[in-house]
Amino acid sequence: MVELPDLTAGQYSLVYNAMSLTIAAFLSTFVFFLVGTQFVAPKYRKALVTSALVVGIAAYHYFRISFSWEAAFTLEGGTYVASGKPFNDAYRYVDWLITVPLLLVELVQVMNISKEKARNLITVLSISAVLMIVTGYPGEVAPVSVSEGTNTSLFSTRGLWGFISTIFFTIILVKLVQEIWGTAKEESGQIRVLIRNTLLLTVAVWGFYPIAYMGPFFGLSGAGGEVFVQVGYSLADIIAKAGYGLLIFTIARERTVVEQPEGTPQAA
Repeated sequence: MVELPDLTAGQYSLVYNAMSLTIAAFLSTFVFFLVGTQFVAPKYRKALVTSALVVGIAAYHYFRISFSWEAAFTLEGGTYVASGKPFNDAYRYVDWLITVPLLLVELVQVMNISKEKARNLITVLSISAVLMIVTGYPGEVAPVSVSEGTNTSLFSTRGLWGFISTIFFTIILVKLVQEIWGTAKEESGQIRVLIRNTLLLTVAVWGFYPIAYMGPFFGLSGAGGEVFVQVGYSLADIIAKAGYGLLIFTIARERTVVEQPEGTPQAA
């Protein structure tokens, strides 16, 4: 069990409210993606259903995370102190284990590539994503003590697992650039821009996770470190799942407009 720091009322509420905001964002976009399926061509509806699955699964896990956060603290004299019940942050990794591969799948689903190539690409990206999450978890749960210097360097248990996880992260980035952007360069102007923005969003937002992971290497700990990580993960998840899904919808909608001009009947 990770030792929880004492938090001020403001710090505790900031984390709790960030989690609440994340749940609201996921539930609202869940409805949007399902309704949005009627505004895109049939072949792109799977991508929106996948987007809905991503935010739906994430909303469930954030409910669990917020309940665990609430149970892990008790208010004593204006300060929130550990209640003795563990804060189960592993829900995040369970969520990522499911949703990260799906995020990559939904991007492939709006690309104009052959079924065989799409199947091979989804396989490589999904396996790499699972291995990235699985190998990152042992380092995440390794005990950290800044005062004792435990797992606070690149040459620690946390650093080792972080390095291994980064290998699979790099494989994903290389595949996205080679396969997705390589194909996107042949697209029409607006669609090419949307795919480029989706890839840039992926790289930018996913980049926060290793920064938070390496926080102890730079002395990030205690109450401030806990609040930074929890709020940061919540906001990053909103952008990486709900925001990303909105870009996927926009790509699907733009393709529909280009491929099926207004007035052209769509197949059921």
